[in-house]
Amino acid sequence: MSDSTASQSPSGNPEIVDPLEPNSGGDDIFHSAVCVEDDHFKEGYSQGYADGLASAVDKEDGRLVGLKNGFEVGEELGFYRGVIDVWNSALRVDGSCFSTRVIACIKRMEDLLNKYPISNPEDESVTDLRDNLRWEFKKLCLSKNWNLEYQGYPKASEAGSLDF
Repeated sequence: MSDSTASQSPSGNPEIVDPLEPNSGGDDIFHSAVCVEDDHFKEGYSQGYADGLASAVDKEDGRLVGLKNGFEVGEELGFYRGVIDVWNSALRVDGSCFSTRVIACIKRMEDLLNKYPISNPEDESVTDLRDNLRWEFKKLCLSKNWNLEYQGYPKASEAGSLDF
């Protein structure tokens, strides 16, 4: 046969060969130029797969970082919850100890805390809620001239200076 897409099989029957298929046995001189994109895609996939397997070792490191960050977020939210509970207790004892403006700010902080998706950390509203909570807290402390601030969990460099 004179067609370049067919060749003789060992049984003598004509065999259809796809010139665009790599390693298909076609003698097309343009095969490498035509299939360059596919070849690069397959090579990139193989390399990415191998790199993915190699990085699976780092999965434990990622888990530890996630636990640490989750603990820090929980600690900060717990701080705000504690402060709000103390302020609400003061209001129950003496309802006139804070102005209506401060009471409204405490209520907004409590609403933000209640909206916080603790069980869904991938929720996109997490950072906005936490930023708003921080802002409300800072605004309230500034309006009352309170020197209250969340210090956060001590860093490793500060851990030696803690007194228990």
